[in-house]
Amino acid sequence: MGYKSYKTPDPVYFEPGDAASAYTLRFEKIPLRINSDALEASAEVARIIADGIRTKAAAGKMCILGLATGSSPVSVYEELVRMHRHEGLSFRNVVTFNLDEYYPMHPESLQSYHRFMHEYLFSHIDILPENIHLPDGQAPRERIQEYCMEYDRQIAGCGGIDIQLLGIGRTGHIGFNEPGSARNSPTRMITLDHITRLDAASDFYGEEYVPKRALTMGIGTILKARKILLMAWGEGKAHVIRRTVEGPVTDQVPATFLQEHGDSVIFLDHASAAELTRFKTPWLAGSCRWDDRLIRKAVVWLCKQVDKPILRLTDKDYNDNGMGDLLTDLGPSNKINIKVFNDLQHTISGWPGGKPNADDTTRPERAHPYPKRVLVFSPHPDDDVISMGGTLARLVEQGHEVHTAYMTSGSIAVFDDDVVRYADFVEEYQEAFRIQHPET
Repeated sequence: MGYKSYKTPDPVYFEPGDAASAYTLRFEKIPLRINSDALEASAEVARIIADGIRTKAAAGKMCILGLATGSSPVSVYEELVRMHRHEGLSFRNVVTFNLDEYYPMHPESLQSYHRFMHEYLFSHIDILPENIHLPDGQAPRERIQEYCMEYDRQIAGCGGIDIQLLGIGRTGHIGFNEPGSARNSPTRMITLDHITRLDAASDFYGEEYVPKRALTMGIGTILKARKILLMAWGEGKAHVIRRTVEGPVTDQVPATFLQEHGDSVIFLDHASAAELTRFKTPWLAGSCRWDDRLIRKAVVWLCKQVDKPILRLTDKDYNDNGMGDLLTDLGPSNKINIKVFNDLQHTISGWPGGKPNADDTTRPERAHPYPKRVLVFSPHPDDDVISMGGTLARLVEQGHEVHTAYMTSGSIAVFDDDVVRYADFVEEYQEAFRIQHPET
């Protein structure tokens, strides 16, 4: 069919006045910086913070930072520490206010954000201790409202936050502002969403040990910051990023309130950006240079949109769903349909390692060399068997050398109390049936 090459649109930052960019990015309501990976993006965030600190220092002023915790900012803090040690970046003109803390929480507890901040940042830089402000997870319950109001007054008394660093949760929360948080909400105590507590369960060795409450800066407090930098890494954040960036402003996804801020930027890696229109369905964002892979992706997407099999798609289906350009360039529809159907058909094989001594022109895997050495990366023990157990079995049966590399031990998936409970069961079972282990 003479397909042209296609290149995914480069990650771009919206530049006012650039008509081409404005059209391609028309679904996005917050400026984005998309980097190849989280380390690259974190380095850029750290440079912005460092530039802000140095600019304020040159003017003889304090730089007020709003800081976040969790996995997202760890690499940012590591880069800031590196800059302090090797590039002379001083934090003596810096005042910090942290976003949140679990409640109740002792500052020296393993899961406390007080401990987190000192471990990853404060203990390694020259910031003055009196300039560090962290929500107190031990504040008296009867004085919480007064304490939170005072926290906001301290921020205002410093002149407001210059740069606010944020992560985002699967519920769309920023800080611990869960769905339902109002745009003008102040610093306060909040009840944590079930999903948030579930995500924190591994840190606390069981969901039942995760605090049900937390102290958090409010949406209103966050939005008063002069610059806001939000970070999200990995495919687990892709869906909530799409809702945040392309969806309507709603308290059900608190991060969408950033659409109303004058200087917010979201930093992503490729995985967390994957659900955005310009990457997931680029034909809806602008003209594409089509190749086989993109055509397959678009046609499969169209099948799901109209609930039809590939060979039943019509010209009208293509035109009504933003794929008129493909139809014009490479149509009619039946020609595209048959090509994609055949391409997909050729991906199905009983010989996943290639069939030796066979014509492999239309086969998904080449015949030679044979046998092959196969390396399978499994995110977690048992993912390999669950996802592709049959394929692994066929590879072994057909004489290939198969190795599996587990990317984690799996220990974090089993909490200590579960291990103890099952160990107790085994012990009781052995006693009940008088089972004895042989001497070792």
